[in-house]
Amino acid sequence: MNEQTKQKIEHAITDNRIMLFMKGEKEAPMCGFSAQVVQILKSYGVDFLTMDVLADWELREGLKEFTNWPTIPQLYIDGKFIGGCDIAMDLHRKGELRKIIG
Repeated sequence: MNEQTKQKIEHAITDNRIMLFMKGEKEAPMCGFSAQVVQILKSYGVDFLTMDVLADWELREGLKEFTNWPTIPQLYIDGKFIGGCDIAMDLHRKGELRKIIG
């Protein structure tokens, strides 16, 4: 991963309390997994930013390397990597994601 991509990821994570790297946009997800995480976050009524990895191949591949996590979407809260769709769904079902979001 090049330094520019690494900095782009780091800035997105540190500048936004809740950051979701996903396929598509918040208002138009391009995959079911991304749509599920967006729906969960919207259900909490919290502000969150998204970045479309389909629009930036370097970002998509760099993100996988950055987190050592092979799938998209990837959710970060307060600078910490939470996980992908399955983990977000599991945390949501258990009521733990609400605690993390605060």
